Amino acid sequence: MTYTFFQQYWWFLVSLLGALLVFLMFVQGANSAIFCLGRTEADRRLLINSTGRKWEFTFTTLVTFGGAFFASFPLFYSTSFGGAYWLWMIILFSFVAQAVSYEFQNKLGNFLGPKVFQVCLVINGVVGPLLLGGAVATFFTGSNFLIDHTSLLDSLQPVISRWANASCGLDALLNPWNLIFGAAVFVLARILGVLYIINNVDDADIRLRARRLLRVETAIFLVLFLTFFVYLLVKDGYAYDPATGVIVMEPLKYLHNFLDQWYLAVLLLVGVVLLLFGIGKTVFAQGFVYGIWPAGVGVVLVVLALLLCAGWNDTAYYPSTADLQSSLTIANSCSSEFTLRTMSVVSLLVPFVLAYIVYAWRAIDKRKITHDEIESGEAY
Repeated sequence: MTYTFFQQYWWFLVSLLGALLVFLMFVQGANSAIFCLGRTEADRRLLINSTGRKWEFTFTTLVTFGGAFFASFPLFYSTSFGGAYWLWMIILFSFVAQAVSYEFQNKLGNFLGPKVFQVCLVINGVVGPLLLGGAVATFFTGSNFLIDHTSLLDSLQPVISRWANASCGLDALLNPWNLIFGAAVFVLARILGVLYIINNVDDADIRLRARRLLRVETAIFLVLFLTFFVYLLVKDGYAYDPATGVIVMEPLKYLHNFLDQWYLAVLLLVGVVLLLFGIGKTVFAQGFVYGIWPAGVGVVLVVLALLLCAGWNDTAYYPSTADLQSSLTIANSCSSEFTLRTMSVVSLLVPFVLAYIVYAWRAIDKRKITHDEIESGEAY
């Protein structure tokens, strides 16, 4: 197995983690709809305890996603997480606020009241998916950074990458296409959150309100996602010559990626069909409560296809709008062959970790959550 193989392999693993993270953001999506679905304090507590069973999965996957990027593509980690730190710090602070809100909203001595912490959960439910989606959109639209390897010789500031302005990543929010994709991810998280609540909460009124909300959110998501996807297919992309490393603008680059890598197009199509099937059957079959599973698998496949399209087929996955040749590719931003090879051995344990997650999930969800359980047992 060659160095190139390990580079491609680790981009696949990072992309898979990113896809799983988007699925697991159903927690944020459900939390953003607390006051839409929960008309009473008892209903809201039921919803919060439903997502409270799963928020650790999302937080752990977010940390693992960042750790995998750091280990396999350290130049991206230092460039994005180091240069665009205000964008990432806002995301992380919103997740910290989420963890605190779950634990303290109903603790003795909470002089702020439960509603303040519930609002914090809503803020995380909006800010987390929106900004994460905007950050991922920069894989296609580009970011304002510079790479200078000679700066390593600077004894005062030996830093390879730096942001080209003082915004520290917040300038990504000025690009309307980043906002459109971020909004699409946010609405998608709400759709997954609604599907999860329908599956996990045994309450007829909440399920009725959730089905009504699902129709509206699906219509909004289709408009946002299709708008961005059409833009992606017709825009110029960032290609590089694997022999020289020179980066050039290529018309219709992402369309060419899907045509050249037809299996990614198939993956995307199957994912869209599964997502729409999960939503459609939940909306039109009143007794069907399992839409989260086909929709969730569909989301993982769609996001995986998009992220692989961003990095495979000689594509710069993190383009620089300040200097085209500073753009990051799988080849120029990855760890050494020894590091990737060693980590690949460790990655063989991933299926066992996933199997444990499935086992833990099934054990937690053995019984649907009800008002009686909240009133009689230990709850948030």
